[in-house]
Amino acid sequence: MSRMSSDLNQVQMFVVMLPLTISHVALITGVAVVLVVTDPLLALVTLGALPFINLTARRFSNAIHPAVLAVQSEQAQLSTVVEESVAGVRVVKGFGAERVRMEALTTEADDIREVSMRAARVRARFLPVMELLPSLSLVAVLGVGGLRVLDGSLTIGELVAFNFFVTLLVWPLRSIGMTVAFAQRAAAALERVHEVLDVEPAIADPTHPVELPAGAGAVAFTGVRFGYGDGSVLEGFDLSIDPGESVAIVGATGSGKSTVARLLLRFYDPEAGSISIDGVDLRDIRVDDVRRAVGIVFEDTLLFNDTVAANIAFAVPGLDVATRHERIREAARAAGAEEFIDALPAGFETVLGERGFSLSGGQRQRIAIARAVLADPRVLILDDATSAVDPSKEHEIRSAMGAVMRGRTTIVIAHRPGTIAMADRVVLVDDGRVAASGTHAELLASIERYREVLAADGAVNTVGGSG
Repeated sequence: MSRMSSDLNQVQMFVVMLPLTISHVALITGVAVVLVVTDPLLALVTLGALPFINLTARRFSNAIHPAVLAVQSEQAQLSTVVEESVAGVRVVKGFGAERVRMEALTTEADDIREVSMRAARVRARFLPVMELLPSLSLVAVLGVGGLRVLDGSLTIGELVAFNFFVTLLVWPLRSIGMTVAFAQRAAAALERVHEVLDVEPAIADPTHPVELPAGAGAVAFTGVRFGYGDGSVLEGFDLSIDPGESVAIVGATGSGKSTVARLLLRFYDPEAGSISIDGVDLRDIRVDDVRRAVGIVFEDTLLFNDTVAANIAFAVPGLDVATRHERIREAARAAGAEEFIDALPAGFETVLGERGFSLSGGQRQRIAIARAVLADPRVLILDDATSAVDPSKEHEIRSAMGAVMRGRTTIVIAHRPGTIAMADRVVLVDDGRVAASGTHAELLASIERYREVLAADGAVNTVGGSG
């Protein structure tokens, strides 16, 4: 984002300078007319430098553009290093990698210095010439005009008046040279901005969207095939979920559990097959409507640098002022977050730090659950929502999840048997397909692969007592 901001600033600077440049061009045109009318010979001497100024400006423009483009590119790379170092400061400190990041920063800074010096050398070669040419016109006018004063064909008053008009040209002509430099920087920045804005979204609204009918959240995956790149994650995936039913999706790492959630949110579209909510194919529904109908609590919870209340109400910005506070509190209560929020310094108005790191992982996830509850989606996805919760506290969030799931179509992606057992039905995903379906106890007793997956997820010591 900082790279885009820098590029937009360059464009904005040029836009600000544009009216001034237009006024300078108008001034040059007006003065040129006055000079020609006053004394055509001296006007020719004065304006004789304009073709050379134009030629120099064009050569300068052609030379400076690639140099400025290189500077913009290196600045983008430096911004990336800084952003990653700041966002990942805990990882950097945790691995003692400060020196590594400093070396990366130094490398990018050196690269910027090199390309900036290259651009500076181009400016040093052309800008003095563009500064000098208007002054040479002034000197030429004084020389030719002085000779004409001596031979009596021009009065001193006429020469002074003419010279006054010539001096009006000096600054606008110099300014145009500066504008050319800024224009090239803006053009380079605009290319980069255009690259972003011109990207066609892979997931777009249909030409003739269909409204979601009234329903309670029936979900159906039919013959879904999907993969990232050349690999296939889901192949012939079939799954039907009744309205109000909770289904836990279990599988080995990389089996496609989270992919199911992403497809349901239309982060991606299936390569084959279809996904529907209440009988309507997702590709026939507006993207915004799909994402209002499906709420999700991600495994990696992101909170914003805002109040707790604003974070919970994030997905519902148009809450009625009269009931806003109570609805936020009800959502927090349903997610088991009300008690610890009230204990914060300013309660629901406590401002969280960047990414909510002032809270524990479990607290952040409970706020994320409250956010999903307040959005009141037809379908709720809990993507490993207990992963950051301490096992000794897991029962608290499971109790909150139970209240949230009750009567709502819910997809639970989980590894812990205690969380899996909360679902009405458990689906085992293997080789991109639904390999088995049943209750947690049924699969635990009859499916060897199911027990292997739970054991591989570190639940081997709790499998027996979690049914």
